[in-house]
Amino acid sequence: MKLAYLSFLKKLIVFTIICVLGVYGIVYFIPGKYVTPTLPFLLVFFFAVTILIHFILLKVSTKKAINFINVFMLLTLGKLMLFLSIILAYVFINREDAVNFVMSFFILYVLFTVFEVSQSLGLNKLRLKKDTKP
Repeated sequence: MKLAYLSFLKKLIVFTIICVLGVYGIVYFIPGKYVTPTLPFLLVFFFAVTILIHFILLKVSTKKAINFINVFMLLTLGKLMLFLSIILAYVFINREDAVNFVMSFFILYVLFTVFEVSQSLGLNKLRLKKDTKP
């Protein structure tokens, strides 16, 4: 499990660095009024949430495959509820930056979710192979 976590962590760090470079490359060409000031914090937030979710999934993957699937679905639902509450709170508190924040949040959400799901599917495939061996 430790090696799987370290491997994931390395991949996530590289992915996040690529996202940071891409974001700042795009920000360089977009006028400042279209960029939310929370963008660096959003990158750190998504990095931290992805690490936490994957750590929990690794812990669960040592048990039966069906547990992994159930926990994955519950974590995904919980993550969606958390993200929705953050978006709503920010929009109510800071209305003038709401559109920029929501767009940035959505783009980062899609990027990090695709990364997380691709890594989790690989983890589940390994777990299923382990379960089917005699």
